[in-house]
Amino acid sequence: MGDLLLIRHGETEWSATGRHTGRTDLPLTPDGEAEARTLAPFFTGRPFAFVLTSPLRRARHTAELAGLRGASADEDLCEWDYGGYEGLTTARIHESRPDWSLWRDGVPPHPDRRPGETAEDVGRRADRVLARVAPLLAGAGDDGVVVAHAHLLRVLTARYLGLPAPEGRLFLLTTATVGRLSTEHGLPVVAGWNQRPLPLA
Repeated sequence: MGDLLLIRHGETEWSATGRHTGRTDLPLTPDGEAEARTLAPFFTGRPFAFVLTSPLRRARHTAELAGLRGASADEDLCEWDYGGYEGLTTARIHESRPDWSLWRDGVPPHPDRRPGETAEDVGRRADRVLARVAPLLAGAGDDGVVVAHAHLLRVLTARYLGLPAPEGRLFLLTTATVGRLSTEHGLPVVAGWNQRPLPLA
């Protein structure tokens, strides 16, 4: 059975300043492009059972710069919809809600009345992705790759491990890093996390 490799996209202007970046379709910064290129020696030329990306360009461009060809975009891999907190930093939100936690409290509606998402909403999307890739990983010796966003990937990891979606808070994930979800004795495990990858022997 193959492992599931998770890649967070490279730096954007908003990720560099800690602003919540959900559906805003920002490009990578030059530093973010450089970060993504550092992944290429690990991925280029390796066979994968599948490569999936978020449809947002920061994820798609990261996949391209990392040498991951033939990727398919999956809407369920979009980042958390932060509603009315899109573009704000946690520090700014704490000015009016000092005890606010994204994982516990969710977000207010967007000014255009889009409701935003709760952790459980994101968890349902992550569950759909995991259900789709499970047979692909089971039927191949090759690993699969997902290139997406920090909060989405953190929730997906929690759900892979059988944890409630809000427990994604436990899995810090910085830009252009890789996580590896695997199994041991038939049980789901985290085999690597938040790593700058080195080629496997």
